Amino acid sequence: MKLSELLRDVTPVVIQGDNSIEISGISYDSRKVQKNFIFVCIKGDTVNGNDFIFEAINNGAIAIITDENLPPKIENVTFVKVNDSKIALASISSLFYNEPSKEIGLVGVTGTNGKTTVIHYIGDVLEAYGNPTGLIGTLGYEFKNKQINIERINPTTPESLELQTLFRNFIDYGAKNVVMEVTSSALYKNRVDFCDFNVGVFTNLSQDHLEIHGTMENYKNEKLKLFRKCALGVINLDDKFSKEIIEKATCRILTYGIDKEADIKASKIRYDNDSVTFIVGLKGISKEITINIPGKFTVYNTLATIGACYGLGLEINEILNLVSTIKNVPGRLELVNNNSNKNVIIDYAHTPDALEKLLMMARQITKGKIIVVFGCGGDRDKSKRGIMGMAAGVLSDYTIITSDNPRTENPLDIIEDIEEGMNVIKANHEKIIDRKKAIERGLSLLKDDDLLVIAGKGHEDYQIIGNTKIHFDDREIVQALLG
Repeated sequence: MKLSELLRDVTPVVIQGDNSIEISGISYDSRKVQKNFIFVCIKGDTVNGNDFIFEAINNGAIAIITDENLPPKIENVTFVKVNDSKIALASISSLFYNEPSKEIGLVGVTGTNGKTTVIHYIGDVLEAYGNPTGLIGTLGYEFKNKQINIERINPTTPESLELQTLFRNFIDYGAKNVVMEVTSSALYKNRVDFCDFNVGVFTNLSQDHLEIHGTMENYKNEKLKLFRKCALGVINLDDKFSKEIIEKATCRILTYGIDKEADIKASKIRYDNDSVTFIVGLKGISKEITINIPGKFTVYNTLATIGACYGLGLEINEILNLVSTIKNVPGRLELVNNNSNKNVIIDYAHTPDALEKLLMMARQITKGKIIVVFGCGGDRDKSKRGIMGMAAGVLSDYTIITSDNPRTENPLDIIEDIEEGMNVIKANHEKIIDRKKAIERGLSLLKDDDLLVIAGKGHEDYQIIGNTKIHFDDREIVQALLG
């Protein structure tokens, strides 16, 4: 494809050189540049691509896109200065792969909690309906049993180049839909620009990622962007931010909820130890459904799923018949099977709101005491630590504060930040820095009707200590200790 064609939706500030050259590939990593590639200089948290322009040229780049001042002219290399390299990368990546998001039903799910669960629920229903569906999110890139050989640069929403590559790969494999998590960071950093979303889903909004956005107002405004990029917004009407999102969205709106009179409403909810049953009402149709996953948030996640599938054009009765195919998601409210018949749940809850809802659900299904093992991540929003400590203290009978992913922070400092919240309410707790020993201690306290909740890491099979990632899986620890 010619460079001029790739620049169709980019307004260059300056073009220095020939824009009719043929481009064979795109990269923003100079080490991956090959012959006749464009190298796009983007700035990361620690690395600036502009520092690697000459390395890229040595590796074969014949065009450079940058939002900084151009270097001296180099023979046979075209330089393009733009206002924002991230936006340019998203645009040219989409065009290079022939705008793949226009060929599929694309669903983006945003919110503080529930994104991973909702994309998997939607995927389950769409697959049961007969629509092959690719998933992009925290658990990786998934499409049937296909091997997706695309490096994961970001933990949840890929950089725009990888994202457009994924779309094209999924389509080549036969996907009719793609369902993806859309993080506030991805919206802030233009990773999902030039994506043609059919449906955007809003789950909820509570405190998180303030180390990136600074304030809740900024965080909320990033989430809002999705509903200016999609054709239909499926919005949780029970969330306090829903009114503002609806008012500022440019898309059509479909609401869901339990407490308010939403378009898709759940009523007559019955909670059991391993399931939840409720009546769904939508467009004059009413049907009782049972999901074999407990908890109030299962109801919300199911309603979001129904809305997204309806927005993709599935017939409502078919959707309501197929929601029974929804399966539990690894590391999300996962009951750990063990030979000792102990009640142990692992969950990814790592925000105050998620931990609170998790423990409220645990209280509904537990006859005995609730024991919690959790910590908070290092180099992340410190202000939520004490709040999570208070939530655990109020809603559990005993808490063991431990390490999560301390990263470059002192684990004890993080634990003491959490403990400040617990001390406010004089909650019963202890501190064990070693996460394995903390889990072992929690298991030792369990009696027959008690429940141990191990929160914060869920599906993760590692700990990040300093700058080193080591293997660590809460599930494996429990099963090794209990058999």
